[in-house]
Amino acid sequence: MSKKNFLFTSESVSEGHPDKVADRISDAVVDAFLGADPHARVAVETLVTTNLIVLAGEVRGPASVTPALMEELARHAVKEIGYEQDGFHWKNATVLNHVHAQSADIAVGVDAAGEKDEGAGDQGIMFGYATTETPTLMPAPIYYSHEILKSLAEARHSGAAPQLLPDSKSQVTLEYRDGKPVRATSVVVSHQHVDGLSAAEVKEIVRPHVVNVLPEGWMPSDDQFYVNPTGRFVIGGPDGDTGLTGRKIIVDTYGGAAPHGGGAFSGKDPTKVDRSAAYAARYLAKNVVGAGLADRCVIQLSYAIGVSKPLSVYVDTYGTGQVDEDKLSKTLQELMDLSPRGIRTHLGLNKPIYARTAAYGHFGRNPDADGGFSWEKLDLVDPLKRAFGA
Repeated sequence: MSKKNFLFTSESVSEGHPDKVADRISDAVVDAFLGADPHARVAVETLVTTNLIVLAGEVRGPASVTPALMEELARHAVKEIGYEQDGFHWKNATVLNHVHAQSADIAVGVDAAGEKDEGAGDQGIMFGYATTETPTLMPAPIYYSHEILKSLAEARHSGAAPQLLPDSKSQVTLEYRDGKPVRATSVVVSHQHVDGLSAAEVKEIVRPHVVNVLPEGWMPSDDQFYVNPTGRFVIGGPDGDTGLTGRKIIVDTYGGAAPHGGGAFSGKDPTKVDRSAAYAARYLAKNVVGAGLADRCVIQLSYAIGVSKPLSVYVDTYGTGQVDEDKLSKTLQELMDLSPRGIRTHLGLNKPIYARTAAYGHFGRNPDADGGFSWEKLDLVDPLKRAFGA
């Protein structure tokens, strides 16, 4: 039997966190290739440290995406995030590019040929999750962790909080009673700031953003509201800590409230099921919950490299389901082709829509008119209701 009364914590990191800088650059490269050729193949990793950006990986795509263009994209991403510091500056950082052509051995296993459909780009397991805890059908701790940092980032970019610098982290602990979140027992925010500010001054800059994000009455006591607990956070970003693509996968998904398959998203084109199948699993789980068939739902998909169809489609509604889970699994597979090609076609993933996913989570976002965050749509709700007579 699942626990009903407990504390649960999730964290988020801002677009200026070193790992998120790396994610943003990698996804900017993905967008450039897909913008030039929707069928390009990309797997690009980024490392950032003190005034150094290193790109590495494998690609197959148009020659128009040159090393010079990739360098320009990296610098533009860093500039948009807001780094113009001595230790990490969009204009002054050295950019090293070690991106090369995709392995022919991988290509032959993945590409469609003759009667063979396109296969998965790698083996792996992917999870999707949804819950009624928030309007976005996301777990509450990660939802509020993201929202706090988004609010602070908006204030920084608008000039309303010029004392704040790009690097920041948040952590929210919620109390659950009878399985539902009822209040925050603690909130932690660490935010990079200009020199000369005290921890108390930073705390008062951050406070209204936390108060405004949390539901009324949820703010923890002041002794459980921690802002820059070390007292000073001036040196930050890649100058303070090396960043790598794909190191914040739990921040990218559900904050630990649901399983994670282990694969990162950023830097990968949508033939990589690490990315596309995780989006598909979230899409299906969200529509199950959105249709009222369960209060919570997790879906696992598994794949083998070079094989088109998933090896398994597992559905668990944690005892909250209104329908048989085996039938639900079969119905979902009837409503959506879960081959790599089928996922990309259904969700329209062969587009330059990925740089925007690099910070504040890949899930719980509003679908964009150009196809971004298409996996957040609820367009399977009516078909699911019809299938189960709901």
